[in-house]
Amino acid sequence: GALLILAAVELPPVGDPLAPPHVHVAPRYLEESGSFLHIPNVVTTVLASYRGFDTFGETVVVFTAGLGVLVLLAGATRTARAARTGSDKGGKWGTAMRDNPILRVCVKILFAPIIVFGLYVQFHGDYGPGGGFQAGVIIASAFILYSLVFGLEAGRRIVPGWASLAMLALGVIIYGGVGVAGMMLDGLFLDYNVLASDASKGQHYGILLVEFGVGLTVTGVMLALFHAFAGFVESDYRAGGGEG
Repeated sequence: GALLILAAVELPPVGDPLAPPHVHVAPRYLEESGSFLHIPNVVTTVLASYRGFDTFGETVVVFTAGLGVLVLLAGATRTARAARTGSDKGGKWGTAMRDNPILRVCVKILFAPIIVFGLYVQFHGDYGPGGGFQAGVIIASAFILYSLVFGLEAGRRIVPGWASLAMLALGVIIYGGVGVAGMMLDGLFLDYNVLASDASKGQHYGILLVEFGVGLTVTGVMLALFHAFAGFVESDYRAGGGEG
């Protein structure tokens, strides 16, 4: 703690235009993002290209955290499934929302547009605000909204548990696979320049692929955690006789 305080005292003031990052690092990112990488959104180039290692680590952290929570809740999830008699119909959990025609119609109208907007955020990250982390949460929210209104079993029929786990792992595999592909093409790990004959195209391909991997992992983690926690709450509700 003392070392951190000592180091913090020596840092330049916040927002100082003459601070080393603003003088040396930031101009390089701004210049190369347009002239070399040909990607308008500098935030995307920093996160997915310049800081590709760090973002890969963040994706692995999300994967590990989600998997850890699922392992801890595994017993509670099995209990919830055992308490369920084939479907959500045996009890009052969520019946108010399932029987509300306004909510049902609104969810059916909004379900597809939410997913389309999530895909827009996913694949438009090169040119505007967006990326895999944001898109993954948006797409998962569509399926979570559907499950909240129509019931957990209906949500699981659309995206089964194995599909959530598959997305959770596949996203990390895709991200890491892009790095391995760069090494196999005589480049460095997460070196997108070698993915195409033109370096700028290689950067585009690499960033799109790794962002797609991030989106898959985030979507899978969100859905898996929601169903795990919702199943746990449902079992508690049934055990209490259906009263809040």
